[in-house]
Amino acid sequence: MMKRWILAVLAALTMTTGLAGCASSGPAPARYTLPEATGNAAGAEAPHMLLLPPPRLAHYLDVEGLVMQVDDITLVEARGHQWAEALGRQLQRGMRLRLADRLPDTRVMLDEAGVREPRALTLRLELDRFQGRHDGLAVIGGRWQLRDAEGHLLAMASLRVETELDDDGYPSLVRALGRGWDSAADELAEAVRRTR
Repeated sequence: MMKRWILAVLAALTMTTGLAGCASSGPAPARYTLPEATGNAAGAEAPHMLLLPPPRLAHYLDVEGLVMQVDDITLVEARGHQWAEALGRQLQRGMRLRLADRLPDTRVMLDEAGVREPRALTLRLELDRFQGRHDGLAVIGGRWQLRDAEGHLLAMASLRVETELDDDGYPSLVRALGRGWDSAADELAEAVRRTR
């Protein structure tokens, strides 16, 4: 079933590319947001602080369309299935909410301008995988670094999460990527706890 969906994706991409010169307008693309995280954020009295800069995305992920890996080396960007907001912003905001829920004694703040806060840790993320894959998995991959207020490296590791899609189609892919981001948040929250 998943193979048929991948073949349909490839056929649609080929047809869209072939018809691009024939028509100036087509149906509006479907737009997606990652599932929202819920939970309570710590207040100003929290004893710990964690800064979360925007994640660095591989160039091929920093695009409007969802990315599908259709074989071992081929990535395609969907034209008719796009992110409703820049992926990097969604990932940063979603990770802040997820970490705030998992670290109730920590104020997790978005760090847009590289602000230095005394005693604050900074969690830097680099992603080179955030896509669907031809075998029916949503794949997240990259690296993370945890640094102290002076910029000294405290911990770093690779990040790799694979989540099975519940069904064919892009909505299922987006939901699976959201569950994968939940698993990534579990791993990152545990790393923050270990460095204290």
